Amino acid sequence: MGDVFNAIALGILEGVTEFLPVSSTGHLILAGHLLEFEGRAADTFKIVIQLGAVLALLLLYWKRYMTILRGLVAFGGLRKQEQLNAIHLFLAMFPGLVVYLIAKDAIKTVLFGPGPVLIGLVAGGVLMIAASRAKRTITAERTDDIGYKQAFGIGLFQCLSLWPGFSRSGSTIAGGLLLGTSQKAAADFTFIVSVPVMLGATLLDLFDNRLWLTTDDFALFAVGFAAAFLVAMIAVTTFLKLIKRLRLEWFALYRFALAAIFYWVVFV
Repeated sequence: MGDVFNAIALGILEGVTEFLPVSSTGHLILAGHLLEFEGRAADTFKIVIQLGAVLALLLLYWKRYMTILRGLVAFGGLRKQEQLNAIHLFLAMFPGLVVYLIAKDAIKTVLFGPGPVLIGLVAGGVLMIAASRAKRTITAERTDDIGYKQAFGIGLFQCLSLWPGFSRSGSTIAGGLLLGTSQKAAADFTFIVSVPVMLGATLLDLFDNRLWLTTDDFALFAVGFAAAFLVAMIAVTTFLKLIKRLRLEWFALYRFALAAIFYWVVFV
């Protein structure tokens, strides 16, 4: 029963936090530490439940992905910078993919712990406040206004999310703001890019942890996957509107409070 409770609790936590700029990975690491749900099998479980969140986002944006795929097949659509296309996604994904492939062992060994997560929460919060308050000229009011240089720049900021606690959405939305996009455009672009990024990273992680995927854990993984998917479906439709309207400072304050609470619980 304890494992089932952990699976449901972590699945819900993944679904709620994946699409907010608060770091779902950081939350899972800290929660896993408190629940004493750690180790290679637990790490594999956390990877599996991310697929539930990916599926929820894919269903939400399926029309946009179909448009991008049609442009990719036609090829001519790739040359039209006035509309979001596959080149934008590639440029946003490429920097993080390179850094991940080069440094993934060091990232997993050094950064996946309560201490680094708390640092990431605070540092990511500072970045979000700086981006929200920075004086800038908005050159991309809509997602389709985002240019190739901006997409690549957002991809560079996304590299920060490889440090657990920084948050993929927090890093990319903050990067978008600093590069001249509106918060709504940055949020939309972040979620659209999230599916191929999360899917690729999850499949790579699953391959690395394939020895820990056993039939004995199938039921537990299925429970966590289902919980993450169902909660993410609700959370996505609710939080997308929230992220586009609320200033990043509010999420930063939450991150600071969470870091302070967990520091007191874990280290004091």
